[in-house]
This record gives sequence, structure tokens and C-alpha cells, in this order.
Amino acid sequence: MPAVIFPGPEGRLEGRFQPGSRPRAPVALILHPHPQGGGTMNNHITMALYQTFARRGFATLRFNFRSVGRSQGTFDNGIGELSDAASALDWVQSIHPEAVTTWVAGFGFGAWIGMQLLMRRPEIKGFISIAPPANMYDFSFLAPCPSSGIIIQGESDEVVTGSAVQKLVDKLRTQKHITIDQAIIPGANHFFQNEMPELMKSVDDYLDMRLKADLGQ
Repeated sequence: MPAVIFPGPEGRLEGRFQPGSRPRAPVALILHPHPQGGGTMNNHITMALYQTFARRGFATLRFNFRSVGRSQGTFDNGIGELSDAASALDWVQSIHPEAVTTWVAGFGFGAWIGMQLLMRRPEIKGFISIAPPANMYDFSFLAPCPSSGIIIQGESDEVVTGSAVQKLVDKLRTQKHITIDQAIIPGANHFFQNEMPELMKSVDDYLDMRLKADLGQ
């Protein structure tokens, strides 16, 4: 997982990048949780997402938002971080310009940024959103949500309320032409402290299903 530095809107951004395993490999961008809550690209859920996409041959990038680690800039309440994510995707696409498809995956704050990125980048065809903070941030920008994906929530999440996430899922499921899957991990807290195997099985099962369907088209 080579260390990389690439240009962002407010200076350099620090990341880890796994090149694609083949020509026209799909791209995956992994987004970490809240910078002011200690979130970095080395968060255990961010790392696990990175590893599962890299293992599948994706050109996979995880990176630190501005102000985190060696990334320059100051925290910008999500506005600048969305621009960081767009710059990160630009950078990966400059290396893999013939990528067949693009995915975005995020945890917490990263899930919120990732779902905003969906609205800006029509090439994103799939998303994985873990514990999206629907009780803390406005998700009404998903009107309509342009891509199918999965929302995963811990049953005992003490930070993100299950009712707010369920309301988001139910709203997105009223839209046509996309499919929103949902997984609720029994007993899991916000950080899936004791349920990482169950969390990643949900991610892998979903990717198996989606990627198999893509091959069949």
C-alpha cells in the first residue's frame, strides 16, 4: 500500500494507494470518520474497507482529509472535505482514466461526504455507507439519490440513532431506478468494536452480489 501525496484544494493531501490489478480496473475511494473525533485514514473500519476493495483488484485510495496527518489545510465542517474527496477521485482517475466503474465507501462523517460526492460525480455507480450520521447532518441533498448502495448500521449505535438512519433508508427506497440495501448488525456499537467480522461480511456479501450482477450485464 504505497504512500502517496497528491494536490488538494488547500495544499497537499496524504494517502495510501493500491493500484488496480488489471487494465480498466474499477476505482474505489475510501473516506474516514470525523477528523475532530480522531478519525484518520488508519481508522480500523476505513482500513478494512480499503483492504476488501484492494483485494478485489480495485484501484483503491484512502486518504486523510485536510488538517489530518500530513494533509494540509484546516477543518472546514464538511464543505472543504467534500472538495478534498473530489480532488482525491480526480487523482485516482488520472492514473486509471479507463476505469470501468467507480465506488465510494465511508464510515460516519466519511459516509456523509461520500453520499454528497455521489451527487457531484455521475461515474460513481455504487456506495457503501457505514453508520451515516443522519441525526447530525442533513441528507436531503439526496434528491434523488443517483446510485444504488448499502447502508449498514450497528443495532446498538450510541452515536448515530437507528431511527434517523431508518428514516433515511425508507426515503431513499421510494426512488425509482436504484436499489438501497440495508444491514443492521446485531449488538454492534458505533465502532463495531466486537462485530468487525459481521460488518465486513455484510460488505463482502453486498460486493459479491453487485459485482456478479455487473459481470452478467
